Amino acid sequence: MKQIPPAALSAVVAGVNLQPGALREQLGDQPTLLVFLRHFGCPLCREMVGDLRKAASADAAYPPVLFVYQGTAEDGAEFFGRLWPEARAVADPSRLLYRAFGVARGGLGELYGPGAAACYLRAATKGNMPGRPIGDPSMMPGLFLVEGGTIVWRHTFRNAGDHPDFASLPLAAGR
Repeated sequence: MKQIPPAALSAVVAGVNLQPGALREQLGDQPTLLVFLRHFGCPLCREMVGDLRKAASADAAYPPVLFVYQGTAEDGAEFFGRLWPEARAVADPSRLLYRAFGVARGGLGELYGPGAAACYLRAATKGNMPGRPIGDPSMMPGLFLVEGGTIVWRHTFRNAGDHPDFASLPLAAGR
């Protein structure tokens, strides 16, 4: 377990379907799945949002999901308005939270190698096509289960599309 940097917790945030305040207020005291998206034009990003929506809708005990993305609040309202209107999402155009959580840029292999290519194909078969990038297209995704100010679990991405089975994620995270 690792503590979330205090500066990140106290950062005042804006975005979609948020209450006023800092990241701390958005996370609350219950376990929350904190999901860092690559960029809105990424088919893998769109796939992840759709898969998480489906998993969360199917399980009343699923942890609340809070997205972090690189665009503005307006960008987020447009994107989530199409894919998951009820989603809560934090705008982080300066990538302050990305840095605080160690979500970094990927290399060519992580973004376009054989493993990533297979994931792009999987996303396309679900109807997720590329769009206009908003933010740095080289950013990797991030996935953390946080409770209070603590990261209790994280998924380490081998490539840009390597995400766990979201339906069984609470069990994989030991919840």
